[in-house]
Amino acid sequence: MAELKAQYREIRLVLGDQLNSNHSWFTEVSNDVLYVMAELKQESAYVKHHIQKIAAFFAGMRAFAADLEAHGHAVFYIKINDTLAENSFAELLLNVAKEKSATVIRYQLPDEYRLDSELARLSQQKEIQIITCDSEHFLTTRTDFQNFFAGKKQFLMERFYRNMREKHRFLMEGSAPEGGKWNFDHDNRKKYKNEVPIPKPPVFQNDVTAIYNEILHAKLPHFGAIDPKNLTWPITRHQALSVLKHFCEALLPFFGTYEDAMYGDDPFLFHSRLSFAMNSKLLSPTEVIEAAISAYRANDKISIAQIEGFVRQIAGWREYVRGLYWKEMPNYAQLNHLENKNPLPEFYWTGDTKMNCLRKSISQSLELAYAHHIQRLMVIGNFSLLTQLHPDEVDAWYLGIYIDAIEWVELPNTRGMSQWADGGIIATKPYVSSGSYINKMSDYCGKCAYNVKERVGENACPFNALYWNILDEKKSFFANNQRMSMMLALLKKIPATELAEIKLRAAAVIENPDQF
Repeated sequence: MAELKAQYREIRLVLGDQLNSNHSWFTEVSNDVLYVMAELKQESAYVKHHIQKIAAFFAGMRAFAADLEAHGHAVFYIKINDTLAENSFAELLLNVAKEKSATVIRYQLPDEYRLDSELARLSQQKEIQIITCDSEHFLTTRTDFQNFFAGKKQFLMERFYRNMREKHRFLMEGSAPEGGKWNFDHDNRKKYKNEVPIPKPPVFQNDVTAIYNEILHAKLPHFGAIDPKNLTWPITRHQALSVLKHFCEALLPFFGTYEDAMYGDDPFLFHSRLSFAMNSKLLSPTEVIEAAISAYRANDKISIAQIEGFVRQIAGWREYVRGLYWKEMPNYAQLNHLENKNPLPEFYWTGDTKMNCLRKSISQSLELAYAHHIQRLMVIGNFSLLTQLHPDEVDAWYLGIYIDAIEWVELPNTRGMSQWADGGIIATKPYVSSGSYINKMSDYCGKCAYNVKERVGENACPFNALYWNILDEKKSFFANNQRMSMMLALLKKIPATELAEIKLRAAAVIENPDQF
C-alpha cells in the first residue's frame, strides 16, 4: 500500500461485502479522506467458514483496495496477521481516527444486524463525528419491506415482487406484465436429461497462495477444499462482468427451464454463479437485471419464462429476504417454532453418506463452496428439517459453507424458508418432501443405495419414512395450516401397523444419521 500522511480529516470504512466501485464515495479523490479496509479475526471466525469463502473475500478486498489506490485514493489496509486485526471495527476506527487526527468517521450501513449494532455504538462517543450512508446497492431501503406490508399479517412474496416490477419497470408493458403473466414458475420445473449441452463456465486462475498461507498462520477455523493457485470465483469487477456476460449469452436461454433441476454430472447447469459477485457488491442488482433483459431483447431464443424467472430471483426474492431480515431481526435469529433440537450429523462435514442426493450435494458444497437453491432447500435443508436438526446448527453450517452466504440472505432462507423455524413468516408451509420430489427433479435416485419407491425396510429411501414421521410428530403445529391439510388427511389413511414401521425406520435415521 502507498505511504500514508500523518493526518486525515475523515476516515471511511469499506467492509468486505461493500466492494462497490460505483459508489458515490469514489467519484472524487480527496487528500483529506483515508479509506480503511480490514481483515479482522472477529469477522473471519464468528462461524467456521469454507476456506474458499475466506480466501475469496480477502482476495476481493485486496484487489479492491489496490484499485482504489490506483485511482488516487488513500487506503489503510489491515491484513489478517497484523496486530490491528485483533480489534473490532469500532475499536479499529477509533484508533485510526485518533492516530490520524481525523474528526469524522463515515461508514456505509452494514447488511448484517450484528455489525450494524456494533458500529451504531460509535455514536455514543462525542469526540468524533459519525456519519452513515447507504451502500447504494439494493433496489430497496431497509424499511421499504416493512412499509409495504404495514398492517398485513402475511408477507406474500408475490405481492412484493409485482410491486418491484412496477416500481422499477422490469418486464412491463404499460401497467401489465410482459407476456401476459407475472409469474412463469410453472414453466420452470423441468428435469435435466442431458438433452441440451451445458456450456462450461468461465474459469479464473486467481492465485491466492499467499492469502491461504496467511489464513493458516492466523489459525482461522475453516473447512472445505481449495486449490490456492486456482481460485475460480470472480474477485474483481472485471471478472464478475465476464461471468455476467457468459450467463446472458450462454446460460439464460435455458436458465428458467432447468432452474430447479439437479444433475449429478454438473454442479452448475444453467445457473448464473453471480451470487458471490453480487453479495460482495462487485455487481449491482440493477446492472445484472438490465444486462439480462437486454440479452432477452436481443436473442429470440430466450423465452419470457427464462428471463422472468431470473428477474424474480433478484428483484423479487433477493430484495424480499433482505427486507424481512431487517424487519424481524434480532428476534428472527432465535426462532425455533417446531422445537427441533437434534445435532448436525458428522457427514455434513465429510459428505460420507450412502444417500446419493446428500452425498452429491454436500460433497459438492465442500469442494466448491457452492450448491444451487434446490440442492440447498430440497435436499440438504429438507433432510435437516425431516431429522429435526436444531436451526442454530443448520444456520451456522449454511452461513459457513457457501461462498455467497452473508447473514441477511442466509438467515431468512435457512431458518425461515428451509427449516420453517419462523412458523410461517416467510413460507406458508414447510418445504419438506419424500424422496419422490428429489427423484422427479434429479438423476440422483437412480444411482443411490436406497429405493426411492419404498417407505420401510433396509433398502427404503430414508426421506420417505422421515417425511411421514415429521407429519405425524409435528401434526399439532400444522393442524390449522390449510396448505398441509391434504397431506395430513393422507397421513390418517396410513394403517396403524404401517405407520408404526415408518416411525421405527425414521427413528433409526434420526438417532444415527451417519449410519445411512
